[in-house]
Amino acid sequence: MNEELQQSELEAEAGAPALIGGTSPRDAADILFDLLMDVVRRHQPEIEAVFAGGANISDFSPELMARALQAQGIWFQLLSIADQNAAMRRRRHIERERGRESLRGTFDHVLSEAVQDGIAPKEIEDLLRSLRIRPVITAHPTESKRVTVLEKYRKVYLLLRELEGARWTERERAAILADIRDQIELVWMTGELHLEKPTVEHEVLRGLHFFDETLFEKAPEMMALLEGALKRNYPDQEFELPPFFQFGSWIGGDRDGNPHVTTSVTGWTLRQNALAALRHYRERIVALARVLSITERALPVPQGFRKELGHALSMSGEQEIIAQRNPGEPYRQFLTCMLRKLDASMRRAEGQELDLGTPHYTSADELIHELRLVERALEETNSHSIAADLVRPVRRAVELFRFSTVRLDLRENTTRTTQALQSLWWAGAGHGEGDPPELGSREWRTWLLHELARPLTTDRVIDALPAETTELIAMFAQAAEIRRGLDRDAFGSFILSMTRSVDDILGAYLLAKEGGLFLDTAGTEICAMPIVPLFETIDDLRAAPAIMREALAIPLIRRSTHWQGGLQEVMIGYSDSNKDGGFVASNWELAKAQVSLTHVGEETGTAIAFFHGRGGSVSRGGAPTGRAIAAQPAGSIRGRFRVTEQGEVVSYKYANKGTSLYQMELLASSVLEHALKSERERALRPSREFDDAMEALAGASRAAYTGLITHPDLVTYFQAASPLEEISMLNIGSRPARRFGANSLKDLRAIPWVFAWAQNRHLITGWYGVGSALQSMLEVRGDKGAALLDRMFKESRLFRLIIDEVEKILAVVDLEIASDYAGLVSDETVRKTIFALIEKELALTTKMVLKVSGSASPAERFPQFRASLAERLPTINEVNREQVELLRRFRASDNDQEREAFKSALLLSINTVAAGLGATG
Repeated sequence: MNEELQQSELEAEAGAPALIGGTSPRDAADILFDLLMDVVRRHQPEIEAVFAGGANISDFSPELMARALQAQGIWFQLLSIADQNAAMRRRRHIERERGRESLRGTFDHVLSEAVQDGIAPKEIEDLLRSLRIRPVITAHPTESKRVTVLEKYRKVYLLLRELEGARWTERERAAILADIRDQIELVWMTGELHLEKPTVEHEVLRGLHFFDETLFEKAPEMMALLEGALKRNYPDQEFELPPFFQFGSWIGGDRDGNPHVTTSVTGWTLRQNALAALRHYRERIVALARVLSITERALPVPQGFRKELGHALSMSGEQEIIAQRNPGEPYRQFLTCMLRKLDASMRRAEGQELDLGTPHYTSADELIHELRLVERALEETNSHSIAADLVRPVRRAVELFRFSTVRLDLRENTTRTTQALQSLWWAGAGHGEGDPPELGSREWRTWLLHELARPLTTDRVIDALPAETTELIAMFAQAAEIRRGLDRDAFGSFILSMTRSVDDILGAYLLAKEGGLFLDTAGTEICAMPIVPLFETIDDLRAAPAIMREALAIPLIRRSTHWQGGLQEVMIGYSDSNKDGGFVASNWELAKAQVSLTHVGEETGTAIAFFHGRGGSVSRGGAPTGRAIAAQPAGSIRGRFRVTEQGEVVSYKYANKGTSLYQMELLASSVLEHALKSERERALRPSREFDDAMEALAGASRAAYTGLITHPDLVTYFQAASPLEEISMLNIGSRPARRFGANSLKDLRAIPWVFAWAQNRHLITGWYGVGSALQSMLEVRGDKGAALLDRMFKESRLFRLIIDEVEKILAVVDLEIASDYAGLVSDETVRKTIFALIEKELALTTKMVLKVSGSASPAERFPQFRASLAERLPTINEVNREQVELLRRFRASDNDQEREAFKSALLLSINTVAAGLGATG
């Protein structure tokens, strides 16, 4: 080859410089913006001026405004993709430059510090044995991206990664850019809003989309990361990794306020969940059979495996066919037998009857066992890397996802369960006459205990039960049947919303008994499904320790929790406690409840684990994962952690493979770190002085917050100065905005409460009352108070988290935009009164928070957050102005056709603001 040609090929191989480099999202954002503008100019050139801030939107028709809003919404999603791409590059850069142990949120970082702290392998081993982490995807997302749109955005993300390479020629790079533009154009022409309100079935399929796209593959990889970190940091110790990380779900099982979730819907959900997992395993085993073309001539077959193969072939009924198809290939033959059984299991999951004797898997354990046989056979023949790299990830996937993908929780509220119990009383003890004992009375408790102690000697037939009661009991009966048949892990727990008493918990046990969920035939000894009380409001959180102390003294509950692993799970609600008492009071009451409940667990000998009901927004507990876990009270986690994943959080965390792997490792490593360190750390050590100060701050902030939300004019202001009523029209979830169809602020769900305050840029749920609390501390305690706040900021992890998150929220609040929304309030007195209260408290909160943090302006200490926000704010502000204009026109119009046109654009504006803010629900 001549020198000139050789040089030419080298240059071609090197390619043009990468279009995207460094650790900033700027390059990617610029590329995506230019491509979006290409699409806009091609289809709707009139709206390009909107992005420059020069458009007169009052002249826009509803249709043109809708197109502008759609383009702005696409831009926010593209910015999110650019941010995720940059975050991944930052993490890679740190790992390359300083090693993986320097990267916070990784197993290597946690375990390298554990080694430095002298933590023995035995302590790690014991912790791994008890580790249990479960993110739970819930059924009420506050975003409406359709699956088809999610797929297109994922393609954009993948193509963006391609532009990081320097190997492309100009021609190839242009083709990648054209492909990205095509995906953006397809999103533009698809539309992001659901044209019809989604059913529960739609929500189920949307939730499963994330498993198909990323989680089935990446969860086992996360386990491999932990395995590697353990080997690097504790090289002389062998660790057994249990399947500690599993997903839960409420989609299709959450009945609380959602009449669309029925026993039939839950049954359909369980089948879809099972089939999603089984299909994935089939794909993986087909792939294994394709690559494991190992002949017995090349690699001796261990005697034990040969025996298992012979048994599998004989049981298959197709021994000769399988052997002839893959002669001399024992692994392919064995995997083919597994595929036959898997296909039969899929038919069974679909509800088909199998012929007698048809080989199939009766449980995930059988499939796990057979994968282990393949893995060990390869290891015995010195093919360790093939076993670890090809077979183990499949086995781990089955361990993590079983035959159900997720553990489906059931949920109902105490209003419904109490109504069902009263119906049982009327049908039984009351014989249809008189009234049941008063709730909370000794007679009511006596009846509950008597019914729980009564043996079920025969099937009880109760005539004339209300349909709602029959349906609720059928829910428990279905859980009992599925646990005995399809998969014992198909269900998780029964979550009892609005738990207010021990009687509420006993009532749930009685309904479970009526449904056949007790292990013993008599139905008096042990309930197989965990009953999890949910404490939501501040009053509920305060009452929780006494309720649980009494409940755990009841023999039935003690026996049940002992059988369930010596563990009682308690769910704590961030949303309602915040709506109830404001940001500081909610955080403090949640922390106190966890400390007290942990002590109750120690006193009673039944450990209490917490299920955190968090949302995406700060006011609903959506602080950064690592920092939120690190700020939990010492000893409150101990390796057991459940948390809801809601709203925009689900697609942000799990839509892309790299991000989903990072988020899972971040969650798991943070729980591991808290369990190893929390009871040793000064920042989490109980301090009477700090606790007293937090009590005072919580009380003062709650008083200010309550003063606002109980103001007689607040509801009038809120309904007019926000798109609260219009949000209920947005087709983002199957759940109604209010429980029981009520119209009071009290019965309004926390999600639309937070959502609407974010839309109008007041965001009071994340800051109101904080300034009054801090000022009160300084006024009462003077210089000593200032010194105390300074020490708390430096030494108290909880207080620091509160100040940091409030400061970020303040950077998003915009009084100029808020005043535009206030202009929608027709009563001038109401408008001026409420807005003045908000304006005054905002000024005070900004002043006080900056005084404590030492910042010159809100979020100054968070450069990446500020940069990301700065990129979004001009467009968010523009969308807010468009929304105000649309609200004005929509509410003023009495023409049905015109209102419908405005409604479509208005709903799009609500969706677009949510996309811009990123975590409003």
